Order: sequence, then structure tokens, then C-alpha cells
Amino acid sequence: MAIAPGKLSDPSVGALVAAVNAHDKDAFLAVLTADATMSDDGSDRDLHEWIDREIFDAGGHMDVQSESDGGRTLLVNYRNDTWGEMRTTWRFVIAPGGGRISRIETGQA
Repeated sequence: MAIAPGKLSDPSVGALVAAVNAHDKDAFLAVLTADATMSDDGSDRDLHEWIDREIFDAGGHMDVQSESDGGRTLLVNYRNDTWGEMRTTWRFVIAPGGGRISRIETGQA
């Protein structure tokens, strides 16, 4: 059974998951630092290009199966219109002082 975004331990991560599932790019970006970075399967990617292609232009959706590391690591059944459904791991780095996400690392689980 999936964990609802509001039940996740880290509120910034929960807000990001909620934004993905609501297809709300503005809310997604509001949770990130201005200089946030990301990687996919170990390769650094352009964050804005990647989120458009893999999330917002492709109907991305996150069903969180479990969390660890204080809610900063998630095991997710992720689906989008391009790739279908896959089991993925998402790791988040929270910037000091502001609670915003400064890095996202995702990949196949």
C-alpha cells in the first residue's frame, strides 16, 4: 500500500511528491533551491529538462512504497506515459537552514 505524501517523514519530500502527483510544476519548483541539481541512474541531468520530459510532460506519478533516512530516501512505484511503471529509488538532499531540496538522485531500484 502506498504512503500518502502528507504521511512522509520529511515535509519537503512530501510536498515534492504531492506536487508530482498533482502535476503542479510551480509547487515542485517551490520546494527546490534555486541551484538544485539531479541525477538519473547515476548520470547528472539538466533538472528542468528532465522534470519536463520525465514528469510534467509525461503525466508522472509517484506511489511511495517505503521510506528511510528520515524520509529522504524513497522506494517508489513510478509511472509516466513514456516508460509505463517501474520501481525506482529517490534520494533527496535537504539544504541547511531552509528545508528546501538541493539535490535529487533517482534511478531504477
